[in-house]
Amino acid sequence: MGSMDPYQDDGCVTFLVRHAWLSMRSVLAEALDEHGLSVQQYGTLLCVREEPGLTVADVGRVVGTTRQSANELLTGMERAGLVERRPNPKDRRTQQIHLTKAGAGKLAEATPAIRKVEDELEASFSKTDRATARAWLAHMVTAIEG
Repeated sequence: MGSMDPYQDDGCVTFLVRHAWLSMRSVLAEALDEHGLSVQQYGTLLCVREEPGLTVADVGRVVGTTRQSANELLTGMERAGLVERRPNPKDRRTQQIHLTKAGAGKLAEATPAIRKVEDELEASFSKTDRATARAWLAHMVTAIEG
């Protein structure tokens, strides 16, 4: 490899964020496996809890997949009793996704494992560093999504 370090100030931030996410994802997947969830399923439960009534396309955008893949993901979650689809009163062509009681329970059961992993990964961060990193990530999401 060349002498350029992608983690220096002039490196590609996008690459660094992607590398961090892929590294974290494998650790999170291990923690979630104990609860019978994938990372995408957990993310879906989180976003549907925060915004009940999301459409399949909305879920796809949030979990970073196509509408078709999100539909397959949601079909499996629906069969497992974690989410349910309801008619969209504003658009007959779409359905809204809602957590079931079992989905909310599964999310509550798995969340401490995720928090434990995050706490371990952030253990060397100061409170200020942690707050700054989270604020930057939230700002980037807002800047991108508008």
